[in-house]
Amino acid sequence: MDFAHQSVLLDEVIAGLNLKPQGVYVDCTLGGGGHTLALLQAQPDCTVIGIDQDPQALAAAQQRLAQFGARVRYVRGNFRNLDAILTAQGIAEVDGILMDIGVSSPQLDQKERGFSYQQDARLDMRMDPTNPTTAHDLVNKLPRQELTKIIREYGEERWASRIAEFIDKYRQQQPIHTTGQLVSIIKAAIPKNARREGPHPAKRTFQALRIAVNDELGALAEALDKAVQHLKPLGRLCVITFHSLEDRLVKNSFKKFADPCSCPPGLPVCVCGNAPLVKIITRKPVEASEEELAVNPRARSAKLRVCERLPKED
Repeated sequence: MDFAHQSVLLDEVIAGLNLKPQGVYVDCTLGGGGHTLALLQAQPDCTVIGIDQDPQALAAAQQRLAQFGARVRYVRGNFRNLDAILTAQGIAEVDGILMDIGVSSPQLDQKERGFSYQQDARLDMRMDPTNPTTAHDLVNKLPRQELTKIIREYGEERWASRIAEFIDKYRQQQPIHTTGQLVSIIKAAIPKNARREGPHPAKRTFQALRIAVNDELGALAEALDKAVQHLKPLGRLCVITFHSLEDRLVKNSFKKFADPCSCPPGLPVCVCGNAPLVKIITRKPVEASEEELAVNPRARSAKLRVCERLPKED
């Protein structure tokens, strides 16, 4: 099983984490292990907790990082449970946390995983194969209004209502089992003129279903809240996102951590007692260089945001 995945913004992540001697770091989305490999090489005495919910990714990372022995601890789990994972490892606080959000290239490339609109396979899209909900369930069972909402909100698809209508009509005649069936339905739903330009007509709908199946935005929001609580003073949180919904969530969360004051506007002094938790390091997101884009076009939509935990007040 090949899980070769080209990690994005490697140098920028290493710089963003501001590595410390003998530091303990968490890679919340271990994937193929590219970021962790760079981290272990850049700081030869650090330790990394590598988390992934995909057992295939975890197995591939263990093979790739075998030379580092006990410097890497592997955990199968969802990063939304970061607090429980760290507690189980006997760790209260860490020096840095990395999250690389979204689907990885190998997951898309493995036809049987049912992520890709470019290969015909059974609808699935689960990052964690023990997840009881698949894309097949959503497409065949969700009420039309809920499907519309998912496709519109998570896919930012202007034809969401029409796509949901066409899915509903089709499934009344027969179940939608495969990615190929779904692509055909989407193409029929989107007017021909609208399909001439832009990305593949199914791209946004498939993105929306993947996000819904894996509750990606809910998991990210939970993980961000927990990550900040488990950072040592001056520890860094680095988050890489690949589309606007995720980036907006990270940006707004960082703002909330940096300015948690809940006082009504106009009060001369803060009385709520909510002290800032972080300092935002990246006022604007860091994006891939032209050199990186030349060798890894997937990095084009990647955005890195970094914040630093403030010293705790006595």
